[in-house]
Amino acid sequence: MTLTQINIDTHLLPILGQVSDPEIPVLTVLDLGVIREAKEKDGTVYVKLTPTYSGCPAMDVIGDDLKIAFAPLGKKVEVELVLAPAWSTDWISESGLQKMEIYGIARPLSESADKDVLLAGAKKVICPQCKSTNTHLVSQFGSTACKALFKCEACLEPFDYFKCLK
Repeated sequence: MTLTQINIDTHLLPILGQVSDPEIPVLTVLDLGVIREAKEKDGTVYVKLTPTYSGCPAMDVIGDDLKIAFAPLGKKVEVELVLAPAWSTDWISESGLQKMEIYGIARPLSESADKDVLLAGAKKVICPQCKSTNTHLVSQFGSTACKALFKCEACLEPFDYFKCLK
């Protein structure tokens, strides 16, 4: 999804663009694509937020961070979690994917490639440090549930891979 496919009052974009994901701080909530709607009415900002995973603990922190971000402007924030449609890694912006790689997290692959990588050991995940595909799965669970832990055989560095979700 792109910003044109979601419902956000444009004057709210600069503030929303300052709220980071607590698990990947180089990404904003806009980069991650978790904001479904943000509307202001009578000094209150109503935000619809879709979690990356059901039960993701970061959603509470993001809700609090949204309230903190709008407080200096004298605005209250009401956050509603929206579970449908389910979040997809397709909603991460291209800018967000690039920031993720620079930060050291491999970008999600396609759904079928993801299954090959996680279940069959296919060498398709690109090391964000040296760009080699000579990588292997260490653990299906990385630093968070949405990531898997990989190791590069070329540069010997471990790294997180952001799992594909559709």
